[in-house]
Amino acid sequence: MSAEAGSTLPIQRVRAIVELAGQRGWDITGLLAEAGISPDLLAEGRSRVTIDQAVRMVQGLWRATDDELLGLGLRPMPRGTLRLVCFGLMGAPTLGAAIRRFESFRRSLPGLPRLRLTEDDGEARVSFDMSEAGRPPGIVIDTMLTITHRFMAWTIGGRLRLRRVEVPYPRDPEVDDYDVVFGAPVVFSATDPTLVFDAALLEQPINRGEDELQAFLRNAPSGVLGPRDYSISPAARVRRILQRGLDGDWPGADDIAAELAMSPPTLRRKLRDEHTSLKEIREQILRDAAIASLVRGDETVTALSRRLGFSEPSAFSRAFRRWTGSAPGSYQR
Repeated sequence: MSAEAGSTLPIQRVRAIVELAGQRGWDITGLLAEAGISPDLLAEGRSRVTIDQAVRMVQGLWRATDDELLGLGLRPMPRGTLRLVCFGLMGAPTLGAAIRRFESFRRSLPGLPRLRLTEDDGEARVSFDMSEAGRPPGIVIDTMLTITHRFMAWTIGGRLRLRRVEVPYPRDPEVDDYDVVFGAPVVFSATDPTLVFDAALLEQPINRGEDELQAFLRNAPSGVLGPRDYSISPAARVRRILQRGLDGDWPGADDIAAELAMSPPTLRRKLRDEHTSLKEIREQILRDAAIASLVRGDETVTALSRRLGFSEPSAFSRAFRRWTGSAPGSYQR
């Protein structure tokens, strides 16, 4: 699979961080420059950023604030705190035991919201009580849930499929990366931020060693922000198949349907249920590959347009404006 096959994130994620940084008097210009994000992109609602850019922005915030909660928690949490917490959890025998151990850390971690684990009818629910935090923006909620999910999954071998995610805010129609972030249906305007998964997973053993944890922490936050590769939604499965088109011929609808063991009409219906289509997914793949290349700056627009199958650079530029609202040059450093 092409190295460029990863997804991008909508600019709304960055915009929310920038707004919070402005409220706290942080160096917004420096943060954007360090991440290689043009300030001009903030005004265009269709703009995107790469995972690497988002990682660099978070790393910059960690250094600027010396707070692993990025100034968004109930109290500051100095860098290194979560590292100690992770080591404390690794001695638990199972995932369920690790979560319950984390609950007992509450008095030592006053900056974090209270976590609660419940089980009912075969479902496990990991919920956070945000009543003391006021009304934090969606980016805070999503980041907290993502970190929790990715770390839990990592401790038991890398996969923890969610049945659904519940968030206490209404849906933003401009944010379209929930499948990239969670790989599960999202319930909006819920009571508490909650991860819901099969309760049987609580009995999975913690099978990571100290050296593996050190490597995981060294790579943070890329292990948290990077896309998962195990979403089972039809759109995600189609995307993985279509991504092969970046390395050669694009699979057709009949080929994709056959690989997924369904008829072409059934495939189209399932994608409609997810408010997408084969054409839209293909264009998202081209868009993300184009953005990744432009941000890296290792090929000309002419070479990029040719590699992505456009007849001429002007055709590519028109498509890029349609995808992102900006010219390709806006993404070049």
